[in-house]
Amino acid sequence: MIIVTGAAGFIGSNIVKGLNNRGETDIIAVDDLTDGLKFVNLVDCQIADYLDKDDFRQRIKEDRLPEVRAIIHQGACSDTTEQDGRYMMDNNYRVTLELFEYCQAKRIPFIYASSAAVYGASEHYAENLKNEKPLNVYGYSKFLFDQVVRKRFKNLTAQVVGLRYFNVYGPREQHKGRMASVAFHHMNQFKKDGYLKLFGAYDGWGNGEQSRDFISVEDVVKVNLFFLDNPGKSGIFNCGTGRAQPFNDVARAVISHLGNEELSLAEMVAQGKLHYIEFPDDLKGRYQSFTQADLMNLRAIGYNEAFLDVHEGIGRYIAELKKLNRLP
Repeated sequence: MIIVTGAAGFIGSNIVKGLNNRGETDIIAVDDLTDGLKFVNLVDCQIADYLDKDDFRQRIKEDRLPEVRAIIHQGACSDTTEQDGRYMMDNNYRVTLELFEYCQAKRIPFIYASSAAVYGASEHYAENLKNEKPLNVYGYSKFLFDQVVRKRFKNLTAQVVGLRYFNVYGPREQHKGRMASVAFHHMNQFKKDGYLKLFGAYDGWGNGEQSRDFISVEDVVKVNLFFLDNPGKSGIFNCGTGRAQPFNDVARAVISHLGNEELSLAEMVAQGKLHYIEFPDDLKGRYQSFTQADLMNLRAIGYNEAFLDVHEGIGRYIAELKKLNRLP
């Protein structure tokens, strides 16, 4: 039995589908379906059972679960603007700690979602305490549990893996609203208006040239399954592509794939399909203009797969949405 928490969410549901694609169906899906619309992410998935997150938490405390092969913990509040620190610390930090303690006691592999938000305003994205400067309580909740893992690392009884996700995009994120990926919002805007808007020049970066490490959820699933297949490997690892790409690349990929024609950046601007707007005053001084995962530790542990670039990844994303009949 494999347990996936946050199983109706974006990354969790993709992991469930990834397990299904390998013939794994003995899966307990754990989530909170207060937002009932998330159920659509599991419609084409096969699971053995579904548990509400509160029921699951109680069963953990009372030791009332069947034999578990691994727990892949994706459940969390991922809203970086959430200001309720008590809720965030209980939901993200305390629950993760409880699962960790349970897995250590039962010698069960535990793979959990950390976040690149732990780096905050840092200019360096290697897994090192000196680089970790979270700017919000979401980032802090992830940062704090990572410190627990570091403190306990030499005395682990079973695998523990923390994956620091960078900017993830892909199918099954439609329920996330404003927290959905840039690619998702660009698709909606282009279908609605026929053009996209990007921030103009700021902080030494040209129009639309601010850059992030955008990673397809396909690659995120592959990394999770790699560690599931290698229970002897533990640690905290960045989960990005190691390649920063400008927002211009995201816009070009969306416009080219939705418009069914390959256009250069200059052609998109000339045809009015891409507009640049003045950088907002309220974001100045608190905006990340550049992120790029350092993959040295992930590569050193033995993960050798190549990562999709934005153009191919968004093309595959759009193709999957068309197949599922969920294109915005």
